[in-house]
Amino acid sequence: MGGQGGWFRADQGVTQISLYQERVLGFMSGHSKWATIKHKKGALDARRGKIFTKLIKEITVAARLGGGDPDANPRLRTAIAAAKAENMPADNIKRAIQKGTGELPGTSYEESVYEGYGPGGVAMMVEVATDNKNRTISEIRHIFSKNGGNLSESGSVAWMFHKKGYIVVEKEKADEEKLLNLVMETGAEDLNDDDSNWEIFTAVNDLQRVVERLKAENITPAVAEISMIPQSYVKLSGKSAQQVLRLSEELEDHDDVQHVYSNFDIEESELHALAEAK
Repeated sequence: MGGQGGWFRADQGVTQISLYQERVLGFMSGHSKWATIKHKKGALDARRGKIFTKLIKEITVAARLGGGDPDANPRLRTAIAAAKAENMPADNIKRAIQKGTGELPGTSYEESVYEGYGPGGVAMMVEVATDNKNRTISEIRHIFSKNGGNLSESGSVAWMFHKKGYIVVEKEKADEEKLLNLVMETGAEDLNDDDSNWEIFTAVNDLQRVVERLKAENITPAVAEISMIPQSYVKLSGKSAQQVLRLSEELEDHDDVQHVYSNFDIEESELHALAEAK
């Protein structure tokens, strides 16, 4: 381990340096680190109502597709954990599940994934849950267009991403040796050193098990989610960096958007400067 680009692969049991992992780290230094910076500044608190709306949609859709028992529905289990992390009341979670299973009346949401390119040729994937697909795609297309991007056909950028469980642990909450042992013990796939954070990658179905093991050791992740991890990245700075962050934020603020994934890489110092300028 140690140093930018260092990583551990659980099935090999050795420390390596990999261009692929450096590229993954580039993404994490961009999109995910931007979210972490905003969270520390309290910028997300003002959006808590939107966060609750998105989480309720996710719980409802997960329950509709996989049933209302979180023990038998990994997606629902992950959604409930995310809702609890945001201090969503238990009654809200229960009602969302019941709407998904049909026990209570509720809106039927359709899931879609839109793909496109942002400023500087950045690849973007936008996951939505909507009750009006035509309205949503029109609004998403408009957001792309006014921020220097464009929607493209299905499959145009999806091949650049892999679905993984993604966990962020702030370095002050766990030392390297302890976390490395936990990663090996739980069978997580990769552990990355990303400056101020540790990043853990898991198979999708292993995410919640790894999170629960961390919490048992009093290590609470800053982020724990199913994410689309890019295979390559696009380095941005200056105007292009500002534009792509503005595009990402406008997409995230849309009521129907559940997740935005991208492969931009912006230096942490510039991310902090842009956050301070807001």
